[in-house]
Amino acid sequence: MSETTKRILIIRLSAIGDVLRVLPALQVLRKSYPGSYIAWVVEEAAKDILEAHPDIDEVFVFPKKSLLKKLKSRKNTAEGIKEFFSFVKGIRKKHFDIAIDFHGLFKSGIISYFSGARERVGFTRAFTKELNFLFNNRRFPLDVNKMSRVDRNLMMLKKLGLDINHRAPVIPVSKENSENIQKFFRQNQIDQRRPVIAIHPGTSQTTPYKRWEPYRYAVVADQIIEDNAAQIIYTWADREIETVKEITSLMKHRAVVAPETDSLCQLAEIFRNCDLYLGGDTGPMHLAAFTGIPVVAIFGPTDHVINEPYAFTPHIIIRKETRCSPCRKKDCSKRDCMKGVTEENVIRAVNIMLDSFKHKKEEISRSQ
Repeated sequence: MSETTKRILIIRLSAIGDVLRVLPALQVLRKSYPGSYIAWVVEEAAKDILEAHPDIDEVFVFPKKSLLKKLKSRKNTAEGIKEFFSFVKGIRKKHFDIAIDFHGLFKSGIISYFSGARERVGFTRAFTKELNFLFNNRRFPLDVNKMSRVDRNLMMLKKLGLDINHRAPVIPVSKENSENIQKFFRQNQIDQRRPVIAIHPGTSQTTPYKRWEPYRYAVVADQIIEDNAAQIIYTWADREIETVKEITSLMKHRAVVAPETDSLCQLAEIFRNCDLYLGGDTGPMHLAAFTGIPVVAIFGPTDHVINEPYAFTPHIIIRKETRCSPCRKKDCSKRDCMKGVTEENVIRAVNIMLDSFKHKKEEISRSQ
């Protein structure tokens, strides 16, 4: 990238966790080009946190659902193609100097190609899928085959000659969100002088193979309460509320169920007011890590190196080594990798993190 670069387009469409893991790269771009115009192409699920982000000037929401519906129908195929070109026409009007494709699939590649950017950056063939490499005119390899998604995204910018040192990424919060969450804490009599732990037991509807069993969360939560006088808040989205209801019905002690959040920013504010996060390999796990609270992450079939929580946030990954993991076998009936993670494993990790919490509280109390 040259010093004259003024208009930058980021392409990272989904999922929520993957979008979040581009935020450190966004900060590097903003720091390197403070006066530039930076836009981002994303799908609906993660748009709100980008639209509120101070380092982003514009967000283009890719109409994936609408396009798929039309393109799958012979009757509406032409209309779908028309909608796609109408979408990219809006991007072309901005006259971007460079498009950076962090996604590496066909859909991101074709958006990059039709963006009109003179410089279209992506990874080489070995590190992309669906012939993505064909759509970009500057392609870089990775130095190692396996690294975290955050490091992978930053590596792209390093190849472009940028200094990839960065601070913790910004997770925006509005005054309204902050006030709403503080009200929720007061209404539920949550005492922030005692440990407050957010547990997010669910996963997306397409990834049930990553879920730990509800009764195990119940056992862990009860023991954490008994060991640490902790307060538990269960967070959820959509149909995950049924899992939360099952868990709380199995518990001996009281737990708080969070309200349905209307944005990722609001969910982040709940996490920001907690002392620890517990959950699986999900978008909320990455969101919690980026708010800076310690994370205990339960991993099963997904790769713990590629999908680790943000490296600069204290975290413990709990996993069971199996011959078949990592994998993406969504219909696996054995689930040995998830079943191998015991309640004792998780309780021990949580207590380690909470010991650190207690020491910090004691230091603060002595200093006062």
